[in-house]
Amino acid sequence: MALPACNLLKGKTAAITGGTTGIGRAIALAFITQGCNVAVNHLGLPQDEVHRHSLLDEVKSIQQGGIAAGKILEIPGDVTAPETSINLVKEAVSQWGKLDIFVANAGVFKQAEFLQIESSLLDHSIDVNIKGCFYSCQAAARQMVKQGHGGSIIGISSVSALVGGGLQTHYTPTKAAVLSMMQSMAISLGKDRIRCNALMPGTIATQLADHDMKNPTKKAALEARIPLGRIGNPDDMAGPAVFLACEEMSRYVNATGLLADGGMFSNLQ
Repeated sequence: MALPACNLLKGKTAAITGGTTGIGRAIALAFITQGCNVAVNHLGLPQDEVHRHSLLDEVKSIQQGGIAAGKILEIPGDVTAPETSINLVKEAVSQWGKLDIFVANAGVFKQAEFLQIESSLLDHSIDVNIKGCFYSCQAAARQMVKQGHGGSIIGISSVSALVGGGLQTHYTPTKAAVLSMMQSMAISLGKDRIRCNALMPGTIATQLADHDMKNPTKKAALEARIPLGRIGNPDDMAGPAVFLACEEMSRYVNATGLLADGGMFSNLQ
């Protein structure tokens, strides 16, 4: 794990979309290690069962490690449907009585040449990355406002919100939208003591980056642009997410985009 078990989120309840693989999974495991109960959303596809089962096994291993770990609840559903997020929040609250933290992580990306992008790919990117984020954050915020004791909402954006990409013309706008969404939500929800921030990963070795990770030349070129000299891994996002989720650590951090890219953005200037 990226962080030792320090009970930083003890007694808290979180919900995460797209939480069985990649960054969402790493954040879910980090939260549970810190004593947080976590409701994890996933698509529930047959081909993803291996990830669901391995996540549950990993959580069990954490819980058997002699620490005050949190519990997990996994709920299938497609975030492009508003009902999915409403149900995710409802189940988390039914199980643990409240919602303190929400992470809008579910996202899609497929490299494509601008002139070759069809409406179906653009629509799917917008539906998942923007609408899915909006619906899920709205459901979480409604619950937090109802509770009346604040909370933390984290949208997973990207360094791609700040820079262009020739094969990402359908993707970079969606990640810029997540950053903008968190800023506007922070203004709207500040009176309710709900902090809204964007976590902005750089190049991370997840399923979404498989195309680049399997190309030695492309991977080497990416590494050369990162001052730390390596591609990030999902666990590198766990610490920043715990920081943004933890009231004691980030209580005055609001409406910001937290870059976690190994310094890549600065090296692109």
